Amino acid sequence: MRRRIARETTTGPSRRIPIPSIVVREGTNRVTTFELFFDLVYVFAFTQVSRLMAETHSALGILQALIVLSLLWWTWAGFSWISNQASADQPFLRSGMTLAMIAVFVAALTIPEAYEDLEGGWYGPLVFAGAYAAVRIIHISLYAVVASGDAALRRQLLLFLIALIPAVSLIFLGAAAGGQAQLWLWLVAMIYDLAATRVGSVLGRGWRLPSVEHWAERYGLIVILALGESIVAIGVGVAQEPIDLAIILGAAASVTISVLLWWSYFARLAAYGEHALERFDERERATLAADAYSYVHFVIIAGIILTALGIEDAMKHIDESEAFGIFGAAALGAGVATFAVGTALFALRVGMGWPFMRTVEAILLLLAIPVLAAVPPLSALFLALALMGAVAIIESRAHSRVDADAAQ
Repeated sequence: MRRRIARETTTGPSRRIPIPSIVVREGTNRVTTFELFFDLVYVFAFTQVSRLMAETHSALGILQALIVLSLLWWTWAGFSWISNQASADQPFLRSGMTLAMIAVFVAALTIPEAYEDLEGGWYGPLVFAGAYAAVRIIHISLYAVVASGDAALRRQLLLFLIALIPAVSLIFLGAAAGGQAQLWLWLVAMIYDLAATRVGSVLGRGWRLPSVEHWAERYGLIVILALGESIVAIGVGVAQEPIDLAIILGAAASVTISVLLWWSYFARLAAYGEHALERFDERERATLAADAYSYVHFVIIAGIILTALGIEDAMKHIDESEAFGIFGAAALGAGVATFAVGTALFALRVGMGWPFMRTVEAILLLLAIPVLAAVPPLSALFLALALMGAVAIIESRAHSRVDADAAQ
């Protein structure tokens, strides 16, 4: 069921300015094809984040890229709330989200020069800041229209806007300053934005989550799209190389690693999270959705992208017998560990309890980084796969026993 809210405002006794009619969700709805199309610009952004990490080839570059990823993730999360409130297939929202797609794509194009401007053209960091600000302005403008019939949601958006202004200002200040100042200002902006939004949500308690089904599917699909980046990374590393046994074995190991990441999220967690949301009333559901999805899923996505970086670095040198090296090993090990921590935090927040084997997996992959760095790239991929596979088997058997006991 859906209800249509037609609205108009007046500026005088004889003049009326119509406000677009918006259909607000009630009950369950599926993710629309336009939302999937909208997400494609973020897939490109994920690719650009990986490119920034690979080109800088340093811990500093990874930090810079993760800050950019966080900024863009927060814009995506914002639109996930809008499309849950009202279907994105409506002409007004579709038009506004198209403008946002353009702005996100421009921001993604500038990611390689978000910190160091390339010669010629406009100043990259300020272009990124301007495109980022445009996305945030479009988002809150669309949300204001969607919320025009909901007083509580309008108050929540006002708190959101108050918190947003300093964050965007810091992004512009950092872009103008450049150098180390830019890194610190953007880091502060990222942390402030996340914290201020969380505090504002607690104070306002006005966010709405009409469709649990749509919400869980929306975030599951962005995880799938991010996993696609790990698949693309396999081919990027060897796209110009003649096929041989090492490439085939490396591709097999890499694809299996991606499949295990998929299994870790979708085998139990995704469905449990959706059921957990259904158990809460409107206010508690919105809080759980923000914590477990908008916040924690950033950790999951970051883990996938770091893993993809490690896979790409391994595949680039898959025929070499020399040591893999600390950069690729750290990306691969820390990426899987970050993903494991993200899924553990998600499980904990939705009420599954702390998944012990996810903690074991994170610790094992972090401890294995020196070994991964010391062995050839192909061996590093198979070692990471072996550790992940062992954890998956143990966890699967433990879940099977629990399910069998529950059925008796």
